[in-house]
Amino acid sequence: MKVALVYDRVNKWGGAERVLLALHKMFPDAPLYTSVYSPRSATWASVFKVHTSFLQRIPVIRRRHELVPFLMPIAFEQFNFSKYDLVISITSEAAKGIITNGKTKHLCYCLTPTRYLWGGYETYFSSQTFKFLTKPAVNYLRNWDKIASSRPDKIVAISKEIQSQIKTFYKREADVIYPPLLLNELNKKRRSSSTKEQPYLLIVSRLVNYKKIDLAIKACNLLRLPLYIIGTGNDYYRLQLMSGPTIKFLGSLPDDDMIAYYKNCRGFIFPGKEDFGLTALEAQYFGKPVLAYNKGGVTETVIDGKTGMFFNELTVESLADALTKFVNFRYNPDICRKQAEKFSLERFENEFNRAVHSLII
Repeated sequence: MKVALVYDRVNKWGGAERVLLALHKMFPDAPLYTSVYSPRSATWASVFKVHTSFLQRIPVIRRRHELVPFLMPIAFEQFNFSKYDLVISITSEAAKGIITNGKTKHLCYCLTPTRYLWGGYETYFSSQTFKFLTKPAVNYLRNWDKIASSRPDKIVAISKEIQSQIKTFYKREADVIYPPLLLNELNKKRRSSSTKEQPYLLIVSRLVNYKKIDLAIKACNLLRLPLYIIGTGNDYYRLQLMSGPTIKFLGSLPDDDMIAYYKNCRGFIFPGKEDFGLTALEAQYFGKPVLAYNKGGVTETVIDGKTGMFFNELTVESLADALTKFVNFRYNPDICRKQAEKFSLERFENEFNRAVHSLII
């Protein structure tokens, strides 16, 4: 069976990229098709034979793809998949809009319905002037996005949260297969050194607005709690300006260093509404409790009162109140680890293979 993978863009590192590497283990010969590819910022993709769209020839677009959302439909519709038996799109935007013939099956692993068009529209277009000026483009992209969502032969969601959104926005049914925690790799590194818990709290995230990192910073400023933040993004300077002396930005770190911070922290903060939230699982895998907003995919992975706690409103006051309880929270590291181990790579591979076989056979 000839298989191809399709992803929106290959220019960063995060949870979705870990999913791509898990799929590479399952389909090692499958090439990766994408709109743009930056080898410098996506070194993880060196294991793939990468095919890019015409957008690759425009240097600025490799870094600032958000400038041309109206070109993404054309970029993915140009690819020819006639020589493949199966195409798997992994997407939070336009990759689901590829065109296949009747012989080639298309399985879409949906990370989220396009966030800036649907569930996150009010966040991305908070300015009324900007909303007015972009209305024609948004209407065009919404219409195309609905058409694109009808093209896969089968859609699989990364969580029940996304399953519900797919039904709401795309009017389609979807199965759920949770993304994998890469336990084998993490387990080797977990045993590699002994560490001692330190008083800091931890966030591992891309620094973008919808992640709500600012709430955690403001709450920790208020309570004078040490907070370490791992990650980069276009919200970095704004977040740094609002941070007090107890906030420390660590930038982008290799896995070995990041794991040491997981192992040493007293707990993990997950302040926004997410589609799934792989980092919350990683924290639990290293025996750490998670304080999370009580919405989204993280409610499917954190056990309230056992492996973490929830706060109920996206306000500094709600998070600060929860933090005062969380820093004294008594938890069992073994229960945290066992919860995370339910999301193993083996489980993901078995469930994904069943989804493929149900489509191909």
